[in-house]
Amino acid sequence: MASNPSAGARRAKNWLAWFIGFIIVLVALLAGYTWLVLNWSYSAGERAGYVQKFSQKGWLCKTWEGEMAIVAIPGSLPEIFKFTVRDNKVAAAINADMGKRVSIAYEQHVGIPSTCFGETAYYVSKIHVVE
Repeated sequence: MASNPSAGARRAKNWLAWFIGFIIVLVALLAGYTWLVLNWSYSAGERAGYVQKFSQKGWLCKTWEGEMAIVAIPGSLPEIFKFTVRDNKVAAAINADMGKRVSIAYEQHVGIPSTCFGETAYYVSKIHVVE
């Protein structure tokens, strides 16, 4: 029995269609997961202290990364809180308030699949100066 060349071509075409469909479903699942972890917060809160470092970082995906020194008792060692800012308006407000005691509101997002969205899991959404 000789094999039918059109059956082999049909099999290869079906395999290619299945593979492309699989890749599309995989990309859609990854995009859905990324959207979910960026829009659902694990925790939210506020911290007060002095922003001691704040800069824009990244080769392709630029995000604002910062460090806040939280001093509970004067003279004690500060706790360092690292955070990410994705909104340029919030970043401008932080730059304007450097050197002042500030309070920042943040949300923690767990399981983000890439550092393209920020180096930390803590995303700052608001800042105000503490008197």
